[in-house]
Amino acid sequence: MMVHAQRAPMRTLSKSARTMITRIVLTGLTLFVLGLFLIPMVYGITTAVKTDNQIAETGAPWWPATKKTFEYEGKRYDVYLVPIDGELRELALYRPGRQSSLFLDPENPAASPIEWQGQWRQLERTWILDIQWSNFERAWNTINFPNLLRNTITYAGITTFGAVLSAALVAYGFARFRIPGKQILFMIMLSTVILPGAVTLIPTYFVFLQIGWVGTWLPLIVPAFFSWGTNVFLLRQFFLSIPRDLEEAAMIDGASPLRIFYSIILPMSRPALTAVALFHFFWAWNDFFGPLIYLAGHPDKFPITVGLTAFNNLYSQSTNLIQAASLISAVIPIIVFFFAQRIFLEGVVISNLEK
Repeated sequence: MMVHAQRAPMRTLSKSARTMITRIVLTGLTLFVLGLFLIPMVYGITTAVKTDNQIAETGAPWWPATKKTFEYEGKRYDVYLVPIDGELRELALYRPGRQSSLFLDPENPAASPIEWQGQWRQLERTWILDIQWSNFERAWNTINFPNLLRNTITYAGITTFGAVLSAALVAYGFARFRIPGKQILFMIMLSTVILPGAVTLIPTYFVFLQIGWVGTWLPLIVPAFFSWGTNVFLLRQFFLSIPRDLEEAAMIDGASPLRIFYSIILPMSRPALTAVALFHFFWAWNDFFGPLIYLAGHPDKFPITVGLTAFNNLYSQSTNLIQAASLISAVIPIIVFFFAQRIFLEGVVISNLEK
């Protein structure tokens, strides 16, 4: 009995140690994957605040910086890392030479120049942090950003409203009404999701061309008010999970189907509606092919995706300005996602409490 009593703590300690190791491994793996996803974002942010010279410089640091210089007697001298007496010192190149050069100590410029034996071109330059916030102003002024943002917000906002409204109405019909051949109609609607957009591009463009909509926003906005298969499917599945008790009680009180839809279904479907709205808003914000096809030749109507492409073609060598413009265009989606995420989580909590 004493032997078993002594072995029990060892087993407990071993189990807790395994649990701790598992947590550490999972946390480390999560942080590693998160770091991989953040690498492009970090690259974009750091590149947006770099100077043109740093981007073109070989061996420049990854963070925004400029070459350090030292001003002496009205002249500026480049600062290098010079090995002297077994340590690296930051010295300003005062008089370069082939085999030996003279350097000044920035901390003690009154002292005599220091002679260093060696080829100064092989020395490493010293860099200092220099964030170029002016790149955002340059990018903003280079292209008509207010007009691009206004067009994009209008396009994304109107189509998001139309997509959510139409999908909710169609999904409500599929989820609550008895319709002859409802399952067949639902499968036909879902089959439109599988159909590639390139197949319907030419006939759709021809139809819009014949009715005179090409060159306007109508071919991009009007189809959103006729629902999409993916949005209808998501909302229908959520509507089916809502109990019918409240609807039956509302029917007894004389509520019409539209009143039930507006007062019961929509408030309880807040998480699903928010998810569909987010999906469509981000899709419309990043939509490039549609505006490029239907708004060609009308730069005043371009959204930000098409405008940034034209900007990239003009300033293909200015990577910092391109990244700065891209970050400016990402500000509004980030803000929308931040606030919509809170609404989404609140809707999930409220729905669970009610159920």
